[in-house]
Amino acid sequence: MDKRDLPLDVSAVSISIETKRIVEDIHLRVEPGEIVGLIGPNGSGKSTLLRSVYRMLKPEAGYVRLGESDVWKMSARESAQHTGVVVQESASDFEFTVNDVVMMGRTPHKGLLELDSPQDEDIVVAALRRVNMLSFANRYYGTLSGGEKQRVLMARALAQQPKLLVLDEPTNHLDIRYQLEILDLVQHLGLTTLVTLHDLNLAAIYCHRLYMLKAGHIVASGSPLEVLTPHNLRDVFEVEAFIGKHPTRGHLQLSFCAIESLTEKINLERGL
Repeated sequence: MDKRDLPLDVSAVSISIETKRIVEDIHLRVEPGEIVGLIGPNGSGKSTLLRSVYRMLKPEAGYVRLGESDVWKMSARESAQHTGVVVQESASDFEFTVNDVVMMGRTPHKGLLELDSPQDEDIVVAALRRVNMLSFANRYYGTLSGGEKQRVLMARALAQQPKLLVLDEPTNHLDIRYQLEILDLVQHLGLTTLVTLHDLNLAAIYCHRLYMLKAGHIVASGSPLEVLTPHNLRDVFEVEAFIGKHPTRGHLQLSFCAIESLTEKINLERGL
């Protein structure tokens, strides 16, 4: 089976932190090569759910499978061979070069104390080139901007040659050009991808399907057109949404205003 042919299945997953239930009975599936987005307000459980997928927070109930394999029955090394992760927290600013950070993505594929091979070096160069950071290879990671660091972490994930990408706000700290470049890259990789995004317009453009979370529960799922409805956005994000079409891509495009602002506008128009 080609590495791009593995689906992700999350079934009946529930997670608590200390005594608080964060996510409850979550079911979702990402088909091979599909980009699926998790959306929801802050505190809805998106990042917690992702942590169960990349083996940082074990579910109390349910399972997470990549293909036929339960990820929680894999070794840490095997999991790292299968899953590339980019999270919101940046790597620490120790004195590593960009090349060093991206080379860390090759660690799961090497034996203890095994040196970097010419193949490893070629993979790292290719990963840096794909995120337009090859010219930064000898810069120290700690000297980079937030957006540059995010692109390096994306390159590190690509260097793992994963079967699954798990991305927690991959466009965080990026200006709009690099937001589009990173998501264009993800789109063209063809890998099974689970991603959280705050920008709902980016989610509408790049995600094949969406799962909308509220207070740890999935309240809507389906295509962006099915999920990003005015009713759902009012209920979950507490905003009024206006639905249009992107002028060049043809995708759903959203505009928002606060519910209070719209009410005030209507009252003014009515002379109230």
